[in-house]
Amino acid sequence: MEALQPLKQLIHFTSLRFRPSSSFFIVRCCSSTTTEVTGRAAAGGGRNRRSSSGTSTSTSDKEAIRAIRIKKVEELRSNGLEPYAYKWDRTHSASQLQEIYKNLGNGEESKSENDYVSISGRIVARRAFGKLAFLTLRDDSGMIQLYCEKERLLGDQFDQLKTLVDIGDILGANGSIKRTEKGELSVCVNSFSILTKSLLPLPDKYHGLTDIDKRYRQRYVDMIANPEVADTFRKRAKIVSEIRQSVESFGFLEVETPVLQGAAGGAEARPFITFHNSLGRDLYLRIATELHLKRMLVGGFEKVYEIGRIFRNEGISTRHNPEFTTIEMYEAYSDYESMMNMAEEIVTRCALAVNGKLKIDYQGVEICLERPWRRETMHNLVKEATGIDFKNFGDDLKAAKEHTRKAIDILGDDLDKSSIEACSSVGHLLNEVFEMVVEPKLLQPTFVLDYPIEISPLAKPHRRHSGLTERFELFICGREMANAFSELTDPLDQRRRLEEQVRQHNEKKAASGLNKAGAKEQENKDDDDDSYEVTLDEDFLTALEYGMPPASGMGLGIDRLVMLLTDSPSIRDVIAFPVLKIQQ
Repeated sequence: MEALQPLKQLIHFTSLRFRPSSSFFIVRCCSSTTTEVTGRAAAGGGRNRRSSSGTSTSTSDKEAIRAIRIKKVEELRSNGLEPYAYKWDRTHSASQLQEIYKNLGNGEESKSENDYVSISGRIVARRAFGKLAFLTLRDDSGMIQLYCEKERLLGDQFDQLKTLVDIGDILGANGSIKRTEKGELSVCVNSFSILTKSLLPLPDKYHGLTDIDKRYRQRYVDMIANPEVADTFRKRAKIVSEIRQSVESFGFLEVETPVLQGAAGGAEARPFITFHNSLGRDLYLRIATELHLKRMLVGGFEKVYEIGRIFRNEGISTRHNPEFTTIEMYEAYSDYESMMNMAEEIVTRCALAVNGKLKIDYQGVEICLERPWRRETMHNLVKEATGIDFKNFGDDLKAAKEHTRKAIDILGDDLDKSSIEACSSVGHLLNEVFEMVVEPKLLQPTFVLDYPIEISPLAKPHRRHSGLTERFELFICGREMANAFSELTDPLDQRRRLEEQVRQHNEKKAASGLNKAGAKEQENKDDDDDSYEVTLDEDFLTALEYGMPPASGMGLGIDRLVMLLTDSPSIRDVIAFPVLKIQQ
């Protein structure tokens, strides 16, 4: 790799015209720490060396490289060549050629008319030796080598190749097929065209694009530098496709519901708020698709689903992004048992589609997705972990908190006791202990059943156990994957529960406001989850009064499922363009 030249020398090079000459050669590399040099061996000799200045690219280096490449654009146009083509007719992809000619022997070349091919893609590597050059071309399917001999290329194309083509350029090439003596399948190039001239250098091929923040901000560069990143998004597309095929094989119909809504319902989360100028009113980006899908059941549809974006104006973490993708589905005349079966069906089909097996590795932990999955109540799981049987407390919150404090002291875990004190009911306390103690340990697929009614305002009361609901959540690797209910269809009960949810939220909001009274600044305003308004969706309650059939419903997080099946540690790794802080 050519060492970095002083900036003064680089600027001098930009003034050169790139006239082809047999005594000139060009050095190219992916490195953002090196630059292209045109002319005889750069001062100091022609031996390639890697820069010792690290992998970061200064703005001045990039601008110098960009200036050189802009000169090449001008040179191409002055020669009557357009560096930004309209189209290219190709006959094969790289992977197709690798498959068709897999039996071609080393040193053999196919020269028949049927073996004349046209291919296109990005140049990601190159080597030049006198009158011979090797370029590595990558397209959407894979890579193949371009074998470029001066005698084969038309006119002065070989000199153009050496002086005007850089790593990162997108080329189209025509030629025959051969396998080199070393076994590399290659296109023996007869002619080529620059289809897109790249102005900025790609990252160092030895280090790749390793800056995590830059990878997310410039995902397009990340995909070029790290091909496995693009593979993750191909797998994501396959997973989404498999989900659709799975639910539609059971007779579900895909529908679309509003993203802009008059009331943010279906979950308890802070929404994004926008203003519609013509209507003169606030609208909310949806925080769930649930309430409109239930309206579809009221309207007579019996099996509906939607794969859609959800927006929540809340925190960002390795598991949370302000916009994320879910599938929600609703089936009339069924209960939450059927949704457990559906969850197993969807996840196992997706695992087989992308990995071909049901035992997978996630961040060093083997996960077995073979059915059936464990099904256990929240009460029993908490009792197993802490020894506390919350059924014994009834509505005695004081006694429940006292036993919980003692159990946590015995466990010795570094747990947040203040959240326990903040619980307003035994049901809230049970859920808090579950989330703190049990949830992180649920590594293998587990359905957690029968949640307290206080935290499940849209779920039907349990038919056998007072104070509980017919609700489950699916956990894998300590993460919630799905949430499902036997849906509440009693419109009067639904109104009471939603009104209670609004009352509790307003109490928390008022308490939060009092705690901040007198404070000069609200430093963490963006993280104040209680500062938003919660209102009733009166139209949804009206719809229920027309009658919704008995039904079950489930929401499943597609991003987290993709994380699991692609062994990705962060949700940002499976969202092509995640939300990020403003770059300073």
